[in-house]
Amino acid sequence: MRCETGVARWFVGDISEASASRSTSTKQTRTSNMAENQEPSLLEKKVAEQIEYYFGDHNLVRDKFLKEQLQLDDGWVPLETMLKFNRLKSLTTEQAVIVEALKKSKTGLLEISEDKTKIRRSPSKPLPEMNDEYKDTLRHKSVYIKGFPLDTSLDDIKDWLSDKGTIENIHMRKGPLKTFKGSIFMVLGTEDAAKQFVARDDVKKFKDNDLIVLMKDDYFTKKQEERKQGRAEAKAKAKTEKEEKQKQAEEEEMKSLEEQKGCLLRFRGVLDQTSREDFHEVFAGHAEIKWIDFTRGAKEGNILFRSNAREALEKAEKAKGGKLQVKEKDVEWEVLEGDAEMETLKKIIEDQQESLNKRRGNRGGHRGGRGRGRGGRSRDRDRGGRDHHPQGKKTKFDSDEEGDGDHQEHTSPKKRALEANGKGTEGPAAKQVRTENGS
Repeated sequence: MRCETGVARWFVGDISEASASRSTSTKQTRTSNMAENQEPSLLEKKVAEQIEYYFGDHNLVRDKFLKEQLQLDDGWVPLETMLKFNRLKSLTTEQAVIVEALKKSKTGLLEISEDKTKIRRSPSKPLPEMNDEYKDTLRHKSVYIKGFPLDTSLDDIKDWLSDKGTIENIHMRKGPLKTFKGSIFMVLGTEDAAKQFVARDDVKKFKDNDLIVLMKDDYFTKKQEERKQGRAEAKAKAKTEKEEKQKQAEEEEMKSLEEQKGCLLRFRGVLDQTSREDFHEVFAGHAEIKWIDFTRGAKEGNILFRSNAREALEKAEKAKGGKLQVKEKDVEWEVLEGDAEMETLKKIIEDQQESLNKRRGNRGGHRGGRGRGRGGRSRDRDRGGRDHHPQGKKTKFDSDEEGDGDHQEHTSPKKRALEANGKGTEGPAAKQVRTENGS
């Protein structure tokens, strides 16, 4: 009897515990069902929407941090970790609020662990494969809206859209400085829903601001046409500007030619041993020479004065007793006029520009060495056409200090030895040399 009673007692106890367990389970299920059937509060709705956005198709594929968390525990993410997300943290810091919000959500996207400390995306709702078909579907149910004030927040836009259909995702477009540029892309449930949204009259204004509302495909088509038109306009503008610059250059050239008319003097003769410097000496004190077009060995050349060429010639001839020679050799002088003068002036202007371009190109050029040209002979000239012969030490320009910035100049061992002995720090004066074409 004692034994049977013991058995009976154990059996009764087991029945009692099982009954109690079933009662608790039934109570939890009833409570859970009650929570699911209850309407969420405004806060709970926002909390559920935010978390479902984190785990949704549009964000999860791009969220590196969240994807890493999913790998740690079979897709489960602790609520403690979720509360580190800034936007969710701004809504609530209580895990219980998150649990209640997700219980009342009707999307079925997320699961809550038994101990109510973790959540995960439901295995029955896997992420879609990001293939071309999915991307094409996504694009066709996307809408572009432009015209929002730049200080509009995401919450402002979500509130405005709250009664306008099911919105899967909102992307606020931002500029280079990461500030809102007044337009969004948003994804609706289906392509038909997107087309219906675009056709609505109540989406054409946000507060007092007119909005442009287009299907995303239409927006890109329109943008492509605008860019094509913009390129065509830019090309036409560039062509017009080029023509205008060319016209302006021609006008300036003509003006320059007009200003220099009467300043050109041509010379002919046996000039084998004559240099440009010799012509400077002939007209020194009578007129200032601007340019000499002459190469040593040539039988003729031209002198462009800064003043009237005829007056310069007359003054020089008068000073020499009526006959103007160069290095005691007869020279024929002619003041150019008409077409010959204009053609020669054009050639001189071209030569002057070419010389200027060469100077700019050679600025900060070779360092050291024996100069440019054969035998190390210098070809530098001044603006008057005279050869320039530097004396003494090489002049050091600011550009000589410039370089790649990543390299240091290394002194040769031989030079270091000379400097160490106090020798070789000053080089001898450069020899004065003569150029091929004149001086």
